[in-house]
Amino acid sequence: MSTTPDTLAPETAATEATTLTPVTIAYGDGIGPEIMEATLKILEAAGAPLRYDVIQVGKAVYEQGYTAGIAPEAWEIIRRNKVFLKAPITTPQGGGYKSLNVTIRKSLNLFANVRPSKSYAPYVASQHPGMNLTIIRENEEDLYAGIEHRQTPEVAQILKLITRPGSERIIRYAFEYARAYGRRKVTCMTKDNIMKITDGLFHRVFDEVAAEYPEIEHEHQIIDIGAARLAAQPEQFDVIVTLNLYGDILSDIASQIAGSVGLAGSANIGDEVAMFEAVHGSAPDIAGRDVANPSGLLVAATQMLVHIGHADVAERIKNAWLRTLEDGIHTADIYRPGLSHREVGTRAFTQAVIERLGERPRHLQPVTYRPGGIRVRARALPRPDKRFVGVDVFIDWDEAGRDPNAIGERLQAAANAVGWRLKMITNRGVKVYPDGLPETFCTDHWRCRFLPADGEETAFPRVLALLGAIHEAGFDVIKTEHLYTFDGERGYSLGQGE
Repeated sequence: MSTTPDTLAPETAATEATTLTPVTIAYGDGIGPEIMEATLKILEAAGAPLRYDVIQVGKAVYEQGYTAGIAPEAWEIIRRNKVFLKAPITTPQGGGYKSLNVTIRKSLNLFANVRPSKSYAPYVASQHPGMNLTIIRENEEDLYAGIEHRQTPEVAQILKLITRPGSERIIRYAFEYARAYGRRKVTCMTKDNIMKITDGLFHRVFDEVAAEYPEIEHEHQIIDIGAARLAAQPEQFDVIVTLNLYGDILSDIASQIAGSVGLAGSANIGDEVAMFEAVHGSAPDIAGRDVANPSGLLVAATQMLVHIGHADVAERIKNAWLRTLEDGIHTADIYRPGLSHREVGTRAFTQAVIERLGERPRHLQPVTYRPGGIRVRARALPRPDKRFVGVDVFIDWDEAGRDPNAIGERLQAAANAVGWRLKMITNRGVKVYPDGLPETFCTDHWRCRFLPADGEETAFPRVLALLGAIHEAGFDVIKTEHLYTFDGERGYSLGQGE
């Protein structure tokens, strides 16, 4: 089947169409059309039983006024076909444009991002010839929820959202992946020594789920030292499961030290829909020059084939690709004099892979895939006893030389009048009242923690009374956060120094 970015050859027989798996494809921007064309040619030559529906996403769609980078009618095609192969896109610079990848992942519940990173040394230059790991990244939560606010002239915030069902689902997926593909160890990475409630929840769920897989070794590492160890000694890792932001950073580190980001594919798996793409971007500076490496998108396409049950075709393609790397036929990004045999462009590399279909690598480990996807569900847990015990009131205040004692005394007087007491004030998380240190720098953003004076559970009308009193005292309330306990356990963090 010959393809171009604008047209696809129609199927010639209705009976043939009934045996083909429908796949939505997007040619993307920059080098996207070139590497998609290369990938589809290899899929065709390998006999992949697929039928394609083309949609347009990315730069051209943004310019039509769709700030998400995708038109409404494209959603139905993706949802109908349930499998989406996407080339890289360009997101316009500046505000007002949302990341298409994040939009698709979150809208279609693509909760698991699966990025294998493997060294192909000595045929592709790498300082870590024994590297062979997979990073499984939570795809929907964390800071990538993108809930941001500017609250004062000096302070902006972003909300970090971590849920128990989201954590359990991605962690269970990591263990099921390890079990399905014969992996020996799962490593969890968080920063729960600092973010004890959010990252702490992810770590606790990891320990709970790990207990159900006694045959698989498990460990936890703090993300900063874990990232350093990944960069220096990737051979010690097998499967890494982590939160959204950390996973994004770790997977690019892993792809780069394996040899080239251009070799890495990515799968985004949900309960109903899955999206497959290269890890790298659209690289507009080399677009149209026949130099782009199509390997990342091709590897993603093999992940797609395994997911939809065509593991035999995926093996045929991946082994031919490995043989091409072994034979030293390399695009410019991985070409090294003395190591590579011949530098080629996109089209010549594509043809080299096609010519090797049916062959296996002689020295690199040939691939064998387990067909079918992995399905997981989070458990339904009983609701805890939730009690409303206080409120944090955030204030924009820039008076009296930003003296915490001045604001504290005025707020305490206002609170006393309506049955509340001021427990503390923090600035950028550090306690500054009562008994703060004069060296602490203060900005115009203050968190003021109030507890009921009678020590009892509170109620929303009492909070309204407190806010009214604070307002009448002349303060600008910009935000509140209710303080809860869950089965008696505190559901909020202490201030630094509290």
